[in-house]
Amino acid sequence: LLAREVAEEFSTPERPRFVAGSIGPGTKLPSLGQISFDALRQTYREQALGLMDGGADVLLIETCQDLLQTKAAIVGVSEAFLERGWRLPLMVQVTIETSGTMLLGTEIGAALTAVEAYEQVLSFGMNCATGPEPMTEHIAYLSRNCSRFISVQPNAGLPQVREGQTHYPLGPQELARALKMFVEEFGVNLVGGCCGTRPEHLQAVVEAIGFRPPRRRNPEWVPSVSSLYLSVPLRQDPPPLIVGERANANGSRRFRELLLADDYDGLVGIARSQEREGAHVLDVCVAYVGRDEVKDMEATIRRFATQVTLPLMIDSTEPPAIEAALKWLGGKSIINSINLEEGEERMQRILALARRYGAAVVALTIDEQGMAKTAQRKFAIAQRIYQLATEKYGIKPWDLLFDPLTFTLGSGDEEFRRAGIETLEALRLIKENLPHAHTLLGVSNISFGLKPAARVVLNSVFLHYAIEYGLDAAIVNAERILPLYRIEEPARELARQLIFDERRPGFDPLVEFMALFEEAKAPAPRRPREELPLEERLKRHIIDGEKEGLIPTLEEALQRYEPLRIINEFLLEGMKVVGDLFASGEMQLPFVLQSAEVMKAAVAYLERFMEKA
Repeated sequence: LLAREVAEEFSTPERPRFVAGSIGPGTKLPSLGQISFDALRQTYREQALGLMDGGADVLLIETCQDLLQTKAAIVGVSEAFLERGWRLPLMVQVTIETSGTMLLGTEIGAALTAVEAYEQVLSFGMNCATGPEPMTEHIAYLSRNCSRFISVQPNAGLPQVREGQTHYPLGPQELARALKMFVEEFGVNLVGGCCGTRPEHLQAVVEAIGFRPPRRRNPEWVPSVSSLYLSVPLRQDPPPLIVGERANANGSRRFRELLLADDYDGLVGIARSQEREGAHVLDVCVAYVGRDEVKDMEATIRRFATQVTLPLMIDSTEPPAIEAALKWLGGKSIINSINLEEGEERMQRILALARRYGAAVVALTIDEQGMAKTAQRKFAIAQRIYQLATEKYGIKPWDLLFDPLTFTLGSGDEEFRRAGIETLEALRLIKENLPHAHTLLGVSNISFGLKPAARVVLNSVFLHYAIEYGLDAAIVNAERILPLYRIEEPARELARQLIFDERRPGFDPLVEFMALFEEAKAPAPRRPREELPLEERLKRHIIDGEKEGLIPTLEEALQRYEPLRIINEFLLEGMKVVGDLFASGEMQLPFVLQSAEVMKAAVAYLERFMEKA
């Protein structure tokens, strides 16, 4: 009320004054379990109601140190808006420490992805912790990527202690020059000062900037998801976004055994192993007969939220279990899944959770008649969900990932012999006709019932063609997907013929494909690495992305060649092969990254010998 009175006293038609109601971070971090999401949300709701009743013109959630606290504040403020029946402009500012991240390790990109999931947020920016100089890199990132207005309130430099007193070294003119640069170069819309700034600082800022318009920005906004730590684009270049499938009580025996034993450290270990294998997102399913899914979900996700760096996909059809998970996730997650099996009722409940907690959603092509089998039916259901979600329930189209649900080709059932091509055609129809929507597929379903070696081949070939038809994301075990060049031609071609149902009189690709793997007999393996000449072994380590045995091979090579020659003639030749395979589509990005890691390790090892030389 006092601020309202002062603002009105100094306000003029030419220079109106406004009151920003400040909503700070508090002293407890929900991501660390120091306070519950609901307790924090309720506190912010009450504070927002008081500020609205007191006459604030805008609400400013600021100095945020924990993304989950930020989301609790946004949800609490949104509840206050709903309760009053009107709303105010809402600003959000996070605090980036001298480490370059928020207090818990959140990158600016992860924070932006989480906050932009809420359409009620007018502006996003930074305040406190440092002076303007350390903020520059992060403000530049927001300038390139943020679709909202940008705000910044630095401290007057980094605080120092002089004669027992806190001192801020940045003078008024220095602050003014820095903020003017932010406006002119990065298009910052709102500027001000935080700790250590005094009236003379802000006077200098006003005199330097005046009514100067911010530089016009053309941000490159990319639909993404995020964890507490980092942001991941939904559309990878090249595709697909890899969703790790092994944190699933129904699909992974090891995960189920650890869950039944309440071995949560073991569950975290499975999640981390998928990070190392190249997954971008982790699917998490704890539903198991006889267990309390809500309790298991909360116990698992509260650990994954801080101990796993990747964004999570919450795999459940039960709204209470989904919400229990989302209350622990500060980033922008994915809900798996919605469908129309029971009409709109359950879908409506889950989409309400997606909006409340800022999540994307997987949509399955199931309706009241069951799982769609043909491409046209799959597309028709996807189109219906798309229209309902975007037009009736307020979900953005880029937050929908459609899964056209392939059936297995391994049963030989005539009803499903075209399952592969029908799924591929459905992917094409969805991508061509549902603007901005994404596609996802549980790839391994195509091979269910086949022998393990056959499944690896069929899954790998199916994934290759699914990407060509428009697949954005794949739920797979990345460790069991092979680049096409690693699959011998007979198996590769039979898998293709099976997927496209190229039967003809006297030839059935399923029969031939299964015969190829009788008695677990895989296609003829390549010559073992240890039998190859030394020079070829060096290249194979790089091409195969295999660190095992790398150091002994390098030690042997050092007996014959100088370190630089090993790098330039053999290792780089391996990377050239990797580049060629990648360009031709025969090696996917995760395998390229594995090869790069092996190259990095090899060079690091050889460098010590170059120094001695």
